[in-house]
Amino acid sequence: MAELPLNTLSQDNLSPDPMSPNTLLPETQNIKKRIMDSGRRFSTVTQLDPETLETVKKKSGGVDSIGEESTSDHKMTRKFTATLGHLALYKASDEDGQPASFISGYTTPGPKERASSNHKKANLGVLLGVYLPTIQHILGVTMFIRLFWVVGMAGLYWTMVLLAICCLCTLLTSISLSAVATNGVVESGGAYFIISRNLGAEFGSAVGILFYLANTVAASMYIVGGVEVLLMYIVPDMAIGGREALHDTDPLGPLYNNYRIYGTLFLLIQVAIVAMGVKFVQLLAPISLLCVILAILACFAGGIEKAITHSGQMVCSLDDRLIQSVILYKNHNSSHTNITNPTICDVCDKSPGLTHLFCDSGEFCSEYTKVKIACTQGFPGFNVGTLRDNLDSAYMQRDEVLPGVRGKQDAEVVQDVTSTFFLLLAIYFPAVTGIMTGTNMSGDLRDPQRSIPSGTIAATVTTSIIYYALAVLFAASIDRSVLRDKFGRSIDNNMVVSTLAWPSPWVVTVGSFLSTFGAALQCLCSAPRLLQSIAKDDVIPILAPFARVTANNEPLLGLLLTTFIAELAILLGAVDKIAEVLDFFFLMCYAFVNLIAVLHSILKMPNWRPRFKYFHWLLSLMGAFLCFFIMFASDWHLALAACVITFTIYKYVEWKGAKKEWGDGMRGLALTTAQYSLMKVEDKDPHPKNWRPQLLICLSTQWSKELIDLRAMSMLNLAAQLKAGQGLAIACAFLKESSDDSRDRSHAQEVKDRLVKDMAKARLRGFGKTILYTSEQVSGNVSALYQSVGIGGLRPNTVLLNWPRADDPEEMDLFAEKLIYGVKNENCLLVAKGITDFPDANERLTGCIDIWWVVMDGGILMLIAYLLKQHKVWRGCTLRIFAIGDNDPSKNEEIRKGLQKYIYMLRIDADVFMVNLLDMEVSDEVVEKTAELERQQQTIRSQIRRSKSRESGFTNEAFNNDDTINSRKQLRVYDSVRSFTPVIINITEDAETSFIDNPADGLYTPSEDSCGGDVKLNLLKMNTAVRLNHVINESSPNSQLVLLNLPRPPKHRTTFQHNYMVYLDVLTENLQRVLFVGGSGKEVVSIDS
Repeated sequence: MAELPLNTLSQDNLSPDPMSPNTLLPETQNIKKRIMDSGRRFSTVTQLDPETLETVKKKSGGVDSIGEESTSDHKMTRKFTATLGHLALYKASDEDGQPASFISGYTTPGPKERASSNHKKANLGVLLGVYLPTIQHILGVTMFIRLFWVVGMAGLYWTMVLLAICCLCTLLTSISLSAVATNGVVESGGAYFIISRNLGAEFGSAVGILFYLANTVAASMYIVGGVEVLLMYIVPDMAIGGREALHDTDPLGPLYNNYRIYGTLFLLIQVAIVAMGVKFVQLLAPISLLCVILAILACFAGGIEKAITHSGQMVCSLDDRLIQSVILYKNHNSSHTNITNPTICDVCDKSPGLTHLFCDSGEFCSEYTKVKIACTQGFPGFNVGTLRDNLDSAYMQRDEVLPGVRGKQDAEVVQDVTSTFFLLLAIYFPAVTGIMTGTNMSGDLRDPQRSIPSGTIAATVTTSIIYYALAVLFAASIDRSVLRDKFGRSIDNNMVVSTLAWPSPWVVTVGSFLSTFGAALQCLCSAPRLLQSIAKDDVIPILAPFARVTANNEPLLGLLLTTFIAELAILLGAVDKIAEVLDFFFLMCYAFVNLIAVLHSILKMPNWRPRFKYFHWLLSLMGAFLCFFIMFASDWHLALAACVITFTIYKYVEWKGAKKEWGDGMRGLALTTAQYSLMKVEDKDPHPKNWRPQLLICLSTQWSKELIDLRAMSMLNLAAQLKAGQGLAIACAFLKESSDDSRDRSHAQEVKDRLVKDMAKARLRGFGKTILYTSEQVSGNVSALYQSVGIGGLRPNTVLLNWPRADDPEEMDLFAEKLIYGVKNENCLLVAKGITDFPDANERLTGCIDIWWVVMDGGILMLIAYLLKQHKVWRGCTLRIFAIGDNDPSKNEEIRKGLQKYIYMLRIDADVFMVNLLDMEVSDEVVEKTAELERQQQTIRSQIRRSKSRESGFTNEAFNNDDTINSRKQLRVYDSVRSFTPVIINITEDAETSFIDNPADGLYTPSEDSCGGDVKLNLLKMNTAVRLNHVINESSPNSQLVLLNLPRPPKHRTTFQHNYMVYLDVLTENLQRVLFVGGSGKEVVSIDS
């Protein structure tokens, strides 16, 4: 709607009649004055005082008062704007009673809405709203139970590289996230909302599902991590099968089965807690964060304390081969020594029991006897020598005690997995995830566009510094052999990091356990709500049930599904296994966040105006690359699986039809790519060998449920079956309505929407449009359409028309215009007759497609038949070519062989047949048809004489003379038949230049100058049409489709209906399906590749 200029609000526009509905009250005039003073648009609700609003209400019959507004979002705004719509001040000059669009665009919520909103909003700042929650989510159990082991395997140097990759990936993603999050309002759903509103419903749904799975599987990892801490380090006696079960690290062994059983119990307990409500879950968040911070401080304090006091835990080893402490104490007890409370050094000797254990099989006896057993310092504290020893990597295979040295599994500390750099990367990456926490809390932030960037990036940098500091601490304070002891077998089955801590190891042990409990609750709480957000968007129909919530606003069904998926992940049995799967869900999400920023920046989209300025698209591109690099480097099988899941969900949403329009960047990318491609395509005709049909489907229907609707659908089906050429398809519906009428324009939009749906139903990929015309605009609209449709080098070159109904003069006239202007515009013409008999996409035809090659047309008839045959509907048919030959059999055979060779060189499978039109007298049937044609021309002839111009037609003033008619029966058609004879081409010459310039001229058509012209010519043409029809019916009685050359139509439509159409009706009489093909001379099927 056009906006009302401010300068039009003058006193001249006001009605002087006080009773007029357009009279402005004094209060309203004051408002007008304030508009003029401000010189800009304004928010009406915020500037009207209650007294003025009450007066306006009484005048216009609006709401009772501003206090009666609804608490729902913008409900009052809509009511109040509608009220203002009845005042002349707010109406555009061409509207009556409709609210001006700029009012609804700039009004703001009323006082109650603002008060309600402010009451519900937490108004958190950077520290409490983003920074601390993000740190709490990032710092987790992996840091305590795996980072030291990563340092022991990879060495400090490669650990730094590993941390750089992980932290740089999340830092770059945080920068991209900050840019995207500050480019608009982020609602519930967090990452899902960001991706779906920027990349579209398809990608948004796909990545949203992956992000949901990431949160669900993360809950499983935290739960199993907590079970590991509980059974290994807190209460090992709870293990099913006793403490001995904790030493069997086989994936199907008792240790992992304990993880599965206790993990399931913990999952059920935490699900019950989550079902109580989100408020209860939030109580554990600060407790969890406090425990993690204290545990980290205890680690650094322990490193310093042990360097000063040298009181670190001792370990027993054969050279560098650690021995399990439980074995040493067991041998001590069996030896009956007198030490009541022995230390590890008291039992670190080659006792008979230990010797027997190593030498019972002989495999390890020689190594055992060569080395000395010694008790050494496992935790020396900060030490340069220890740091130097831990710089290089020492990757090991499963069951190895040293690199390349297989150890005794039941006595020495051996590895439970084969370690590589990328395996360690996959295991540790989940420790740096959680950067989306601040984005998910955007609804509770005082200023999200300031808090999210600063809080997220600060949290990412802080946690990165903590990880680097801890890596250095572990490398400098713990012996290399102990760092490789993942489960603390050499230190009485204690946690390695907790043993380093001061003042008590329980600070780390209990802190790490509580952190897993709190983090798992957070994931189990957020995952069902994320699933509910996806379901509420209604883009994945099968998720619709999960949009429902309970009376307490809890997504119970989503929680049940989350529980089931989490249980499946718990059955993997180990933190390392779950972490490897978890990586790919997070990395896919992070990659798409980076791609959003890249996409918007490269496309220079007008709505890309992020407040976060410290951003460049190259950083986002690097972040996306790192995400995919980590995925494929860690496990390319799982990476491909994640991509397949994403693609499957994308195609599912696309197949079901994403109804949401979110102004996504994928549409912008498609438009930009299309624009670039069109600019590369030259605006000129393609090379003849690259010619393909670019279809313009012209539809003239009433869009009802009657037969004519079926004709339109059949046209679209036929166009879809011709799309083997992969060309352009534009379907245009002609509507005889006025473009000046808004109701007609609205109807045209409805027709266009239905046309697009019908095209989708016919599986025709293309564009739909409508043309509104009146009787006097037919010629101009058709001509303008042919000349202007398309863009650049992508323009329709083939017009597909439907045979008109003979009882509809308007449709006949429109068909004539389409055909005539198609010839003038040098388009290829396809005219389908009997369109309702054409098959739909579900039919499968067998039989023959017959090509009646009357004139050489550059091979367009064969090309159209070949394209049809590529479609599954016509694939079961065989091609037959019928050529009109000479009466001389020897010449016919020569023509047939030449055509057969030519067809072979065109790489088209078809059989060639020669057909003769024998000399025959003009039959009574021909005379009768011609007489009927002459009578129809009487009216046209009178019109021509009045206009003093000679138009096209078949007329003959002496036609009723019986003697003349009788004399015509003696005529022969042999001379006219020659015009049907194909040109005999030389196959060895250039096939592209062997044809006549205009193939349509080769097939005779009713003469443009036949009014009062040669009666003999009229009879010859009609006689040949009848004879050719007889031959076609004899040769192709059961053909599934007959293709014929389309004779060139007359230049004017004056003689079109009663000359041209009658001639074509005679030519195709009794044929079920006919497709006329009229070439322009540009369509040449080349024998070249």
